[in-house]
Amino acid sequence: MKMKRMIRSLLGAGALLLTTHSYAFIKGADISWLTEMEDNGYKFINRWGYQQDVLSILRDDYGMNTIRLRVWVNPSDGYYSSLEDVITKAKWAKAAGMSIMIDFHYSDTWADPGNQWKPAAWSSLSFDDLMAKVWSYTRDSMVALKNAGITPKWVQVGNETNNGMLWNDGMASNNMRNYAWLFNSGRNAVKEVFPNAKIIVHLANCHDNANFRWIFDGLKKYGSQWDIIGASSYPKNVSGMSWSQATQRCLNNLNDMVSRYGKDVMITEVGVPWDDPEAKKIVADVISKVRHVRDGRGLGVLYWEPQAYNWKGYTLGAWNPKTRQPTDALEAFLE
Repeated sequence: MKMKRMIRSLLGAGALLLTTHSYAFIKGADISWLTEMEDNGYKFINRWGYQQDVLSILRDDYGMNTIRLRVWVNPSDGYYSSLEDVITKAKWAKAAGMSIMIDFHYSDTWADPGNQWKPAAWSSLSFDDLMAKVWSYTRDSMVALKNAGITPKWVQVGNETNNGMLWNDGMASNNMRNYAWLFNSGRNAVKEVFPNAKIIVHLANCHDNANFRWIFDGLKKYGSQWDIIGASSYPKNVSGMSWSQATQRCLNNLNDMVSRYGKDVMITEVGVPWDDPEAKKIVADVISKVRHVRDGRGLGVLYWEPQAYNWKGYTLGAWNPKTRQPTDALEAFLE
């Protein structure tokens, strides 16, 4: 069985040593596509030219210590990014001695600044019932992880919630209170099962300080509590400025978040075109910027789907489709 083979591979001496190591700086990747890619026959070659599993490559060759996994409620394919699929990959990460971040999208598909649609099964719920559903769904998911032997270190309650989540009820521009209360429902459910898990509020566009202030001021107004402010940074995708301007504005924003709310910050998503000649330089700059957040409150950086190559049109991975090997973008994590 594929999962068992991977677990045996990962449970080597190096993995056992890593399980007791405490990392001061988070370096990681979201690898949520991995099961689907493997089931479609994708293979991965390490920097030395040998076929190897992705988690071992990320851990052993690039010093990564964290895996992030997205959760969809009822995905259309019935499996990938479902809780069952997430548990499979979380077991791989645990076997590799890596910490785990769970990313609730609260949708059946992608949740991002332009798409935060409720799961179809929740579409007709009243607002009170929707809050109850967010709580019970989140709690049941946490219990399932716990029963599987998984203890997430961080949990995102929503993904890129620049205008809230669970639209239209939780659209922040329509009703900030509703968004805050839905967030509170998810946050409280996580803490009931895993009191020590760190709660992340995650927004896209790290350079957009005005949006961050608006959302976090709104959450604070309605009594929300969170542990970490997470941000996405795709510097080459920012219009109207150079990538270096985008990363500098990102740092300015992260420093403001620390000053304004007294919370730790991190980049939970970073990505650069795989064939960009400056890819390593850009990723290294993002890592450096997070390391230079004021008061040492920049926690780390995670690459989004680095293993993706020739996959669903996505071009911001860090794998060469011709060689099936990592690009030098990942070498930035070696610092």
